[in-house]
Amino acid sequence: MVSLSVLLAAGAALAKLGAGLGAGIAVIGAAIGIGQIGGKAMEAIARQPEAANDIRSNMIVSAALIEGVAFFAIAVTFLILFV
Repeated sequence: MVSLSVLLAAGAALAKLGAGLGAGIAVIGAAIGIGQIGGKAMEAIARQPEAANDIRSNMIVSAALIEGVAFFAIAVTFLILFV
């Protein structure tokens, strides 16, 4: 019969695996999102150079929001690991 301590150890190991996967997915998602924002902003600036300042400022705000969400996701995965 499997003891309770073995089951709890397996659960903790799975939690660490899930936290690692969650952090990786959050970082990859943020990188893809910021890459898309940068690429589309460059296309928009190429089409309308006179609106470059507005496009650039909106791009920076959007990238900052994505970074914030990614940071929050990584903080949650650290909470899963250590709490």
